[in-house]
Amino acid sequence: MKYFSLVWAQLFRSKTRTALTLLSVVAAFLLFGMLDSVRVAFSSGGSVDGANRLVVASRLSITQSLPVSLQSQIRNVAGVRDVTYAMWFGGIYRDPKDFFPNFSVAPNFFDVYTNYELPADQRKAFAANQTGAIVGESLARKFGWKVGDTIPLQATIFPRGGSNDWPLQVSGIFRSRDRAAAANEENQLMMHWKYFDESNDYIKSQVSWFTVKLANPDNASRVANAIDALSANSDHETKSQTESAFQQAFVKQFADIGLIVTAIMGAVFFTLLLLTGNTMAQAVRERIPELATLKTLGFQDSTVLTLVMIESVLLIVLGGLIGMGLASVVMPILGKASGGMLPGGGVPAQTWLIGLGLMVVIGVVVGVLPALRARRLKIVDALAGR
Repeated sequence: MKYFSLVWAQLFRSKTRTALTLLSVVAAFLLFGMLDSVRVAFSSGGSVDGANRLVVASRLSITQSLPVSLQSQIRNVAGVRDVTYAMWFGGIYRDPKDFFPNFSVAPNFFDVYTNYELPADQRKAFAANQTGAIVGESLARKFGWKVGDTIPLQATIFPRGGSNDWPLQVSGIFRSRDRAAAANEENQLMMHWKYFDESNDYIKSQVSWFTVKLANPDNASRVANAIDALSANSDHETKSQTESAFQQAFVKQFADIGLIVTAIMGAVFFTLLLLTGNTMAQAVRERIPELATLKTLGFQDSTVLTLVMIESVLLIVLGGLIGMGLASVVMPILGKASGGMLPGGGVPAQTWLIGLGLMVVIGVVVGVLPALRARRLKIVDALAGR
């Protein structure tokens, strides 16, 4: 663009004002990149392998348990290749702030979750050890666990023999095949459902959910309806849904991540619009004689309008790219520090696309009024100071 040097010079005409405005834009898009990365991570539905799985839980609430006897009925539904189950445990390790997902699982759990890599010898050791546990690689790395260590898990819901002590021995450490989902998938602990069922003081022969492996993912809707029909009009009606939909519903029990991100960023970008809009308006007011001189030299009204619009968009895009770039650096660090509770793969492509769109839209919005004023500028009035 032949006028780029002119636009660049006008943008940094007041270096202090431009630098402060840029910092505001950088901060806004740094926050956006981080928050939207979390939103995308929680709404993405986990691993690609989960596309051929359904989760069957209580229609009333995920906190309501289901009879384990449903497994045999679900297995007989046409289109079901395999079915396993799990029971939420909710124990804590050392301190509540060290919380991580933990639950008891059926013996065939790793036959359904084939995206979890577990060495054959460790799986065999887990099967032979009633008080054994399988943990994710990220979780083991966070706490320094290795095979053979004892984890002094403390119950928050299900005591055992009147005590909250549930010591478990690490029998194996699994790794997720899908590295994009590893931050979440490897932050879990699994124990034996049979041990939990026999040992806890309150609940027997109950599970939190069933996971169904489909013979054909295209038949997911039909299979889900057939499974739900098994418990229709009973005291344990079920709701079968894809694994991604189940995970999103589970997260929304604690908070609607999408709504929270939208609300926060709406407030941030509204403030940014006011700030940058005022900056551009002031910049154009200060340059009225210069703009009049450009028109005197033969610049068309449309050219002057375009120059001001490009300056506005350039200001936002420059700050936005720096902010998103910083978010790409910060997110892996935060993900590692959180032990997998936060996504650690940087800023996803979806967030980058949304961010780039926002940069252009905000740049146009804040620049349109100053640009129109510059376009309507009368040479005689401007040079006369009117």
